[in-house]
Amino acid sequence: MTTEAKAEQMTFQAEVNQLLKLMIHSLYSNQEIFLRELISNGSDACDKLRFEAIADASLLEDDSELQLTVQYDSDAKTITVTDNGIGMNRDEVIGNIGTIAKSGTKQFLESLSGDQAADAQLIGQFGVGFYSAFVVADKVSLTTRRAGDPADSATRWVSDGTGGYTLENTTKESRGTEIVLSIKDDSTEFLSGWRLRGIIKKYSDHITFPIMMYEENPAPLPKDEDDAEDDKEPETPEPQLEKINAASALWTRPKSEISDEDYQAFYKQICHDYEDPLAWTHNRVEGNQEYTTLLYVPKKAPFDLYESMDRAGGVKLFVQRVFIMDEAEKLMPRYLRFVRGLVDSNDLPLNVSREILQNSKAIESIRGGSVKKILSLLEGIAEKEPEKYLDFWNEFGRALKEAPGEDFANREQVAGLYRFDSTKGDKPGDLVSLADYIVRMQPGQDKIYYITADSYTAAKNSPHLEIFADRGIEVLLMHDRVDEWMMGYLNEFDGKQFMSVAKGELNLEGVGTETKKDDDAEDADVESLTKRLKSVLGERTEDVRPSQRLTSSPACVVLGEHEMALHMQQLMKQAGHDVPGSKPILEFNASHPILKLLDQESDEDRFASWSELLLDQAMLADGAQLEDGAGFVKRMNEMFIALHQSSES
Repeated sequence: MTTEAKAEQMTFQAEVNQLLKLMIHSLYSNQEIFLRELISNGSDACDKLRFEAIADASLLEDDSELQLTVQYDSDAKTITVTDNGIGMNRDEVIGNIGTIAKSGTKQFLESLSGDQAADAQLIGQFGVGFYSAFVVADKVSLTTRRAGDPADSATRWVSDGTGGYTLENTTKESRGTEIVLSIKDDSTEFLSGWRLRGIIKKYSDHITFPIMMYEENPAPLPKDEDDAEDDKEPETPEPQLEKINAASALWTRPKSEISDEDYQAFYKQICHDYEDPLAWTHNRVEGNQEYTTLLYVPKKAPFDLYESMDRAGGVKLFVQRVFIMDEAEKLMPRYLRFVRGLVDSNDLPLNVSREILQNSKAIESIRGGSVKKILSLLEGIAEKEPEKYLDFWNEFGRALKEAPGEDFANREQVAGLYRFDSTKGDKPGDLVSLADYIVRMQPGQDKIYYITADSYTAAKNSPHLEIFADRGIEVLLMHDRVDEWMMGYLNEFDGKQFMSVAKGELNLEGVGTETKKDDDAEDADVESLTKRLKSVLGERTEDVRPSQRLTSSPACVVLGEHEMALHMQQLMKQAGHDVPGSKPILEFNASHPILKLLDQESDEDRFASWSELLLDQAMLADGAQLEDGAGFVKRMNEMFIALHQSSES
């Protein structure tokens, strides 16, 4: 296209259209954040230019003082936000503003509920702050030119936020972006220098670039001595630009000079969140390496934290206060991807790239120190503010559970932060730490017992727990999808081995409170029943044996110590993964009335059918999906008919 091309009418991506409607509603009670978002975007643009100029100084042209300017015009009812940062070309305008080019868009939109507070938080997490301009404006005009491009290659984007936008080539003498908001009649309160200055000081005081505004009431020029006796009014000078914000890197200041409010405002600025952070840690490291970290833990998990496997972390990398890159994944392990903030190094080269970071010893050292700081921060919260920590755990616990397979060095420390439901709890959410579990162990107990299932109810009602309940032994109830994978890497804690109550042989001799054995069970001809069951179920089971686990249920299935739980095998198959074939072990409770009736059944066909039914029930109780559901229903019907006929006779 040439500069003479007419404005082209474009249509918003469907998700943007939906988002705009929801956003205007959800943020109506907090309109002032529009300015924070536009300033943050302008600051990011200046950061990116400063970084690119390291390799190509010509990008700065004749304007090396990076800054933002905020202006308003009460008569025209406009607010203008300008930056002299990197700018955008036409394709970047379409990609960054006309579409939402992020993973998880569908899940995000489905998460929006119409609740103003909740939706505002989600919108902030999604990073779509530019659209907040439409909360106060009925038209937005954006004119931008990318640094290094000619003046006649600029792009103008205009929209009223109702479904589409116009795009045209234009001329812009300076690089960067200018955004003009045509303010709605019900938002004219923002056409005030005092109001705009207050918002800038509140939200953007620690933006590292100057934010300039014109003086409100410049002082009159002094009269010339020759005109001292004249009645002429003193001449009023043209207003001058003045800096509104502190424009200093917050993290470089001593902690003693930074208030909680400063930390919270800075977090909202760099993380585009609408809530205060849960906690933060600010540290300066000196010695062989010099670097500063300012790391935050949010209150709420991003909507796609567990949905997108390629979701990068939220830690920014600075070198000598120069922004280098967003989402520097090498600075934080994946299980801490919810951590936000920044690292500022004095030792890395200014031209550091993602490729260089891959093999940097300095980065490995920074990463290790940062992880320790975050884990120590969480330990402090867990110890001193347990209720606050439970809020954190409910939001981010599933992410922490990925640690054993990713971070061997910190596996024990991270495990100390884990919280689980257990058989000692009255309801879901009555959580216990591993340290407290060990304190509550029964005499003679040297293992940490647990069970994995696909829900709390399934875990709580598992027949595998019966003998443990009888002996007063606490069992951890693990019902997150990640738990089965986690336990493949987490073998022990504080010298105590983990043991699944649903896998392998069980030996509780000398552990807990001994219960009186059932004389009927001792007298039962278990060996004969075992042989009959094996003959019928041999193709579907690895083994059939009397159970040491069951006290009230007729049967259960048991897996090998290193086999994947049946509910996880089912999930893996549904996801298209190949799962190695395995057969469960059927354990039966010889003292149960059903097994006694089964042992007395002389009709071998009926015995075989009911034995299959016994195995099917045990499989279902363990979370498996039956391969022959129709056969199961048929056998159930046959049993009901047989029981009815028996009762009539």
